[in-house]
Amino acid sequence: MYGATLPAVTVKGPSPRRSEAPVTPDADWLDPAPFLRGVAWRDGERAVRADPADLARLPWDTRERAALPIGVRLEFTAPGGARAVDVRYRARVPDPGEAMRELAHGFALWRGDRCVDEAFGEPAAETTVRIGLPPGDGPFVVHPPESQSPVILGLRGVGGPVVPAPRRPRWLVHGDSITEGWWSTRPAHSWPATAGRTLGLDTVNLGYAGAARGELATAEQLASLPAELLTLAFGTNCWSGVPYSAPLLYETTRAFVTLVRRGHPETPLLLVSPLLRPEAEATPNALGATLAELRGAMESAARDLAAAGDGRLALLPGRDLLTAAHLADGLHPNDTGHARLASAVAHALRAAGFVTTAATPAPAPAPTGTVGP
Repeated sequence: MYGATLPAVTVKGPSPRRSEAPVTPDADWLDPAPFLRGVAWRDGERAVRADPADLARLPWDTRERAALPIGVRLEFTAPGGARAVDVRYRARVPDPGEAMRELAHGFALWRGDRCVDEAFGEPAAETTVRIGLPPGDGPFVVHPPESQSPVILGLRGVGGPVVPAPRRPRWLVHGDSITEGWWSTRPAHSWPATAGRTLGLDTVNLGYAGAARGELATAEQLASLPAELLTLAFGTNCWSGVPYSAPLLYETTRAFVTLVRRGHPETPLLLVSPLLRPEAEATPNALGATLAELRGAMESAARDLAAAGDGRLALLPGRDLLTAAHLADGLHPNDTGHARLASAVAHALRAAGFVTTAATPAPAPAPTGTVGP
């Protein structure tokens, strides 16, 4: 797994401002379920990113990453003038000396395309963080921290009610650590979160760091989930972690899309081929394939599927979307790279006719073909 010593999201920022509210068992806590977005499956109280009834078929690294609530967030409005919202949660408490113990445990409040506040708490068996709300009804989005796997137990308005925000079209985004958001400095800065905000979509992040090698069990799980839009962005881990040849990745891509189509025969699907990875572009892997050759195989598979009649499949070639300057470590985008990738994906979805206006999937099939950046 790339960057195995790094957390899924590295949090940086100002000195943490602790904003904890007392937990009062008799308080009028609201069930968080109607407020939660970005949820694929539930396993009891936890939002998880793989089917808990189908874990045995998945590789261990996919199962491990799927336990993290990447991209899960709270969305609400405050029609009665609430001045704050309390969020009650449970999180794993890291052991003394554990590297991730030093990560800031921040809850970011967004309104539209701006982060308007951050409040910080501590991982605990049960605690509450209070987040101040600016004037206005919202809608507001709270991005919890993703390290320590927090489970949201309840929420309540302070000084007024909070109610769930209207539902938006669901966008399933599958990929690897780049999709999961590595090296973005906040959960809300990952490219799926940013593009979803731009397009008015409910982004469900199904990125699995170190994995996403075209596992066919994952394709079948994607097929089982409701969605108005799909994006697949895998392939770079097929160069090294589990080496693929170009013919193998070509057939895997076709098989993966075919299985997804069993559950989503008409759902718009954008395939993003691997991004620039300088060390891998011209370097053969254990089966003799360079990343450039693997990328070409994925793109050929997408084009051939479209030519065979899949009029709701579009391709975004990944090679030229970023430059080396947009990579934090030669592989994962920095914040600027995530923003640039989000813009390219949003543009491609609109150009393909898959999204017409914010929160409005296109009703009619788009022409077969390739969509450029």
